Amino acid sequence: MTDATRPTHVAAVSGEGALSITWADGRVQRLPFVFLRGACRCAKCVNELTGERMIDPAAIPADIAVARIEKVGHYAIRIVWSDGHDTGLYTWRRLRAMDPDTGDDGTGSAATGTT
Repeated sequence: MTDATRPTHVAAVSGEGALSITWADGRVQRLPFVFLRGACRCAKCVNELTGERMIDPAAIPADIAVARIEKVGHYAIRIVWSDGHDTGLYTWRRLRAMDPDTGDDGTGSAATGTT
């Protein structure tokens, strides 16, 4: 990741229900909370051996919110969700690649299905 594609500002915008990321190259990205929560790739959400999604996207509350955002080194954030989930890491590279319009969860897969 180049300096131009590093985030300069990250904020949970509760009124929009989205994470707002401003990148150094000027791109502003909005990622809906429900989409982000469904895109979690931690071992609680995705089977480490099979890649099968363990969380049903339909079970994610429509009003899911960010309780807290924690920076992890220089490469990721951890989001503490209002449902208590807090084990997923979202790397800058993966966040940059996410596209809620196509369902791409930053891994080339849809966030709402199995991988």
